[in-house]
Amino acid sequence: MTRLEQLKQHLQDVFGNSITRLQECRNEVTIECQAPCLLEVANLLRDHKLLKFEQLIDLCGVDYADYGEGSWSGLRYATVYHFLSVSLNQRLRLRVFAPDDDFPVLPTVVDIWPVANWFERESFDLFGIMYEGHPDLRRLLTDYGFVGHPFRKDFPMIGNVEMRYDPERQRVVYQPVTIDPRNNVPRVIREEGFHHG
Repeated sequence: MTRLEQLKQHLQDVFGNSITRLQECRNEVTIECQAPCLLEVANLLRDHKLLKFEQLIDLCGVDYADYGEGSWSGLRYATVYHFLSVSLNQRLRLRVFAPDDDFPVLPTVVDIWPVANWFERESFDLFGIMYEGHPDLRRLLTDYGFVGHPFRKDFPMIGNVEMRYDPERQRVVYQPVTIDPRNNVPRVIREEGFHHG
């Protein structure tokens, strides 16, 4: 039995029906669970003697709005967690979908892995995913006055506001975007007879 097969077997034994999906792709195992089960699953991932995922390596938000060229029919927002077990030398990915597309909320895992603090803040800032119970959920990468969440698929490419320095006020000011729409199709002018050689 390979290490990945052994990990998959341990995950099935420990979680049973608590995980809704278990798959192997590119020599990594990915599991999914429902949002209400997240804290139970996370605690077992960290504490169970067969798993021991002591480290949360990364956490990121995902917007599946146009995934698969629009063929996606599932929930829109998810958080993906990447774990490392140093003691057992194994990795795992966990994906959890937020149950409400209009107001995506998941429980925080900061009490389980404190490193999740800034990762969850980044996911909130860029995707608008709320983490219930987070001790300091505020913007991390965008300005405090920023409107919207720039990594959402429906966020306008040119943004909503721009900032500039105003010499009269001697400070930075915000104003509506002043970018003029452009035609991005290049205009090619060719001389007559270019195709005859």
